[in-house]
Amino acid sequence: MAQDPHTAVTNEPDDGAVSLAPEQEAILQPPSEGTQGETQHPTGEGLEHIEGYRRPEHFAPEAWTAPTATLPDIGEASFGPPPLAPETVHGPDDRVQINNTSVYPWRVHCYLLITARDNALYQGTGWLLGPHTLATAGHVVYIKGSGVAGRDGWVKSIQVMPGRNGASLPYGSITCTSFRSVLGWTQNGDENFDYGAIVTPSNIGSTTGWFGFGVWSDSDLLKTTGNIAGYPGDKPGGTMWYAARGIDSVAPRKVYYDIDTAGGQSGSSVYRIDSNGRYGFAIHAYGGSRVNSGTRFTTPVFNNYVAWKA
Repeated sequence: MAQDPHTAVTNEPDDGAVSLAPEQEAILQPPSEGTQGETQHPTGEGLEHIEGYRRPEHFAPEAWTAPTATLPDIGEASFGPPPLAPETVHGPDDRVQINNTSVYPWRVHCYLLITARDNALYQGTGWLLGPHTLATAGHVVYIKGSGVAGRDGWVKSIQVMPGRNGASLPYGSITCTSFRSVLGWTQNGDENFDYGAIVTPSNIGSTTGWFGFGVWSDSDLLKTTGNIAGYPGDKPGGTMWYAARGIDSVAPRKVYYDIDTAGGQSGSSVYRIDSNGRYGFAIHAYGGSRVNSGTRFTTPVFNNYVAWKA
């Protein structure tokens, strides 16, 4: 019998597969604003409150059909340079730099310095969704299809730097060696299952706070403003950038948007703001010529993250 591609796997031998609950309707895990520092309140329009920033108009779309075939590997952090399809800025570059990264919600976003099995170094992005757990892309924690001998598989370690701002590390750096993903990614390399997690050895999230996450219907997501912050590789090293737009389209396991990103932001939260709470609904993972995309929170994804944050 074929295994469920959402079956959880880990680089830790004693932490086996997680039993999944049956499909169910919309459910939420709550965010936390942490115990230290200030909190920045969002606008009433589902955006982060940044002086002078306005949600851009939707970029005029070209004729496009969502791909049905497996996309080529992307993400230099996992597949080796050069990326075949860079995570992309569409139209005018709407990204703005975040300088107050020690303020919630920005301190939830983490710069990732990744050491692969062959000691090659890469960068990525993750976000806290619990006291000691970050969500990120599967290809951040498990390299698949690099074509380089000794590189594929669980990465050796990841330095997690919450709220990094260039040379400033307001919450220091944490060495992490405990990772999670699912068989759909580690065995099949299927972009629909490209999600994973980093478990930190300390409860850094109790200090920084974390985002909630949830499962929403197609119609709800299509009228949602998507927000993304992370560490794009085309900007000064280790600086955080933010952009927001509407959602372009959804698929059963993917969300598509023309929110501007770049390589290095794989693993970023695609989040919405509800009643001043931030909730991730996808994990940014891929770029495209017209839209970028992330792995959608479906019920199995949600259940795995609930287990991984325990």
